[in-house]
Amino acid sequence: MADLSKYRNIGIFAHVDAGKTTTTERILKLTGQIHKTGEVHDGESTTDFMEQEAERGITIQSAAVTCFWDDHRFNVIDTPGHVDFTVEVYRSLKVLDGGVGVFCGSGGVEPQSETNWRYANESGVARIIFVNKLDRMGADFYRVVKQTQDVLAANPLIMVLPIGIEDDFVGVVDLLTRKAHIWDDSGLPENFEITDVPADMVDKVEEYRELLIETAVEQDDDLMEAYMEGEEPSIEDIKRCIRQGTRTMALFPTYCGSAFKNKGVQLILDAVVDYLPCPTDVDPQPLTDEEGEPTGAVATVSAEESFKALAFKISDDRFGALTFVRIYSGTLKKGDTILNAATGKTERIGRMCEMQADDRNELTSAQAGDIIAIVGMKSNVQTGHTLCDPKDPIILEAMVFPEPVISISVTPKDKGSTEKMGIAIGKMVAEDPTFKVETDQDSGETILSGMGELHLDIKVDILMRTYGVDLVVGEPQVAYRETITQEIEDSYTHKKQSGGSGQFGKIDYRIKPGEPGSGFVFSSKVVGGNVPKEFFPAVEKGFASMMDQGVLAGFPVLDVEVELYDGAFHAVDSSAVAFEIAAKGAFRQSIPKAGAQLIEPIMHVDVFTPDDHVGDVIGDLNRRRGMIKDQMAGVTGVRIKADVPLSEMFGYIGSLRTMTSGRGQFSMEFAHYLPCPNSVAEKVIAEVKEANKK
Repeated sequence: MADLSKYRNIGIFAHVDAGKTTTTERILKLTGQIHKTGEVHDGESTTDFMEQEAERGITIQSAAVTCFWDDHRFNVIDTPGHVDFTVEVYRSLKVLDGGVGVFCGSGGVEPQSETNWRYANESGVARIIFVNKLDRMGADFYRVVKQTQDVLAANPLIMVLPIGIEDDFVGVVDLLTRKAHIWDDSGLPENFEITDVPADMVDKVEEYRELLIETAVEQDDDLMEAYMEGEEPSIEDIKRCIRQGTRTMALFPTYCGSAFKNKGVQLILDAVVDYLPCPTDVDPQPLTDEEGEPTGAVATVSAEESFKALAFKISDDRFGALTFVRIYSGTLKKGDTILNAATGKTERIGRMCEMQADDRNELTSAQAGDIIAIVGMKSNVQTGHTLCDPKDPIILEAMVFPEPVISISVTPKDKGSTEKMGIAIGKMVAEDPTFKVETDQDSGETILSGMGELHLDIKVDILMRTYGVDLVVGEPQVAYRETITQEIEDSYTHKKQSGGSGQFGKIDYRIKPGEPGSGFVFSSKVVGGNVPKEFFPAVEKGFASMMDQGVLAGFPVLDVEVELYDGAFHAVDSSAVAFEIAAKGAFRQSIPKAGAQLIEPIMHVDVFTPDDHVGDVIGDLNRRRGMIKDQMAGVTGVRIKADVPLSEMFGYIGSLRTMTSGRGQFSMEFAHYLPCPNSVAEKVIAEVKEANKK
């Protein structure tokens, strides 16, 4: 059995363009996994192997690679930075034990850094911080550290200090050992020498070293007491304290360097070994019942336990369907039979492999702590499904994914493309839980829904190029919803006596607006048996089935509470079907009376603009019905946070670039739903009615 203390399952995550993929490339080069580093800007990096990734210079899907450093095994996942692909970050964090948060030395803490940091906090993932690109114009290590405190509310523990900055950046001083690591101009990572601290930095190094030790010993009362009495702890003790603080997220060891120039990456690898947790250090995954409620039991990380694993990613590559799996406990061998707890089906494992981005090494067995891919599973495995020993069925805590907020219609140009599209979309939906597909019953069009314009743009590109489907693509559509604004009491009777056995069901009910985000809530207060208990589920089912199509424009209905308080039944003619039909009729009758209202998705928008264009950007956001929430001045410009309706944000990147001479950037993510102004609601309803006529 492999020694789990030598395992590190880590993710690299950051804002777009902070240097995640470049950092991953350097790690692979240093660990001997690749012999030539590929650059993102040349479209040749190892983990960005999709055609679309190479062209655009962005990471779209997370990629897993395995490498070794100092006899430790690293399973590394390079994640996307763009907010439209947040699901890739979220599901990777779900199965990782630690992470490296990469921040740009000049850009600092950018919008997507915040989102990823929040996800990592929610997932309880320990991290180290790497301030990258210190060779860039405007880079400032100390400013970025301050931003991590102010914006992320993190507690960065500075482990190294930069020697020089921008063009003069040559290396770092390791505060623990008081040694300088200085690289030459060859650009080779191994060409560095370890020297004494530069004379002009001695005082600064002592100041920050003292701060480091003071913060570290807070993790151990005995060491702290000894330190207060003037006894300096050993480097081993300091490291032990830092590891403890990192594991509990009380502090985040902070490093710096330039991945592109190969400076400072070795210290990151050493820090992963020294401070990030191994699989047995982290809290075990909770187990749940079929409803998703915690049972109090956990999946203990041990090769001796029964097999428990989580499928966190489905991918279709040139070798066939791959199911990426994180094994939490037990072992898995080729030929074993496992159970998919979500579908109840068992399956025999044919082939499994260790992934090297889009390459693979065949395996005959794997154990707790491993991240592997199983080839060609047949039992309709989806992201978030639990795989386990058929003799010990369990369910691991599932993943929750955000709902899509934007849609486009696509129509195949010919019959051949229709068949290809059906197969391709089936594979793509399995790979990405935030990508939804439905067919419009009236128009026959296929509607693709996703997290943003870029998300859908990439999906269409994959359909057209990777799968060779000829498509006509429609305009983006907003995912409007409907709700109600008033509480009403009402009654509905369903009675049918013509021919055969009759049907009878009478219900008296209250309908009222629910809490935002509560969805549909049903309760019953009937006493005295006027509506027998066995018909309650039928009434609930009747109302729930109508929530998919509102009365204003046919959009799904959100946040409605229905309370059944009285009714009547007939000893012979009443049935579950009769009460279900009564509930459907009641919905159609009462929702218009309850002040039906159209609501629209509001997005958190985070815009970066140079100082001299702030007025233009704010004016433009106001014209888009935006609500400005915050402004933060930085060294290179201003960040503006606003809540803006999604319908006003189409094509925003073009406007922003025009206003800011190409220097502006923005990101957005779904925030909540709010009522549409009457003028907007009337226009949307009229458009839907016009489309339905056609």
